[in-house]
Amino acid sequence: MKKIILIAPLAISISFCAIILSLRMIYTRELFFLFLAWNLFLAVIPYMITSLLKSSSFMRKNSLVFWCTFGVWLAFFPNAPYIITDLQHLRLSHKQDIWFDVILLSSFAINGLWLGIVSLKDIETVLSERFDLLKSRIAIVLICFLCGFGIYLGRFLRWNSWDIIQKPLVLLDDILARIAHPIHYAQTWSFTLIFGSFLLVTYLLFNLDYALKLRYEGRKCDK
Repeated sequence: MKKIILIAPLAISISFCAIILSLRMIYTRELFFLFLAWNLFLAVIPYMITSLLKSSSFMRKNSLVFWCTFGVWLAFFPNAPYIITDLQHLRLSHKQDIWFDVILLSSFAINGLWLGIVSLKDIETVLSERFDLLKSRIAIVLICFLCGFGIYLGRFLRWNSWDIIQKPLVLLDDILARIAHPIHYAQTWSFTLIFGSFLLVTYLLFNLDYALKLRYEGRKCDK
């Protein structure tokens, strides 16, 4: 029942994205924003991975399976909040279409961010089974900033999750260059810091809302 309560609003929200994307393509006769559908599909992958991880005790208890799954999740996780950066395409919108495009891009961005935050919450829950609360929360902070770095690689250098397998050495070379010469790549680290902080603050707000809901439900049970 809880899964239905969670999935139903998500399905409605994603359907809304699909509808307004279709309307824009029909109205403008342009396929430019079709990439949003692919980006949202990629954003669903980390959510599906953590949902599977939470539901499978075998995957959580078997260390090899768990860490392999975690590695795959970490590679795909930046795809969820990445959609926020698609807002930059508003600069290409025609004046008469700007407000429709604001709603279109914001709808996809909100879905991507929500999928990422829920997936991150699931990872914290799973990590807390293996480590103490402090270590699991430190891991979440590090993941947020790693995500910021991953989004930079995707938005500015045009790397994607598949390139970890397809072009690992070239990707590693780009990463190591920025680690070895941080001053020369100030944009990389400023973006990583800002976006990582944004994601962390959003996650903290999500946790606050989650805690308030639990407290409210607890008071209802006491009555």
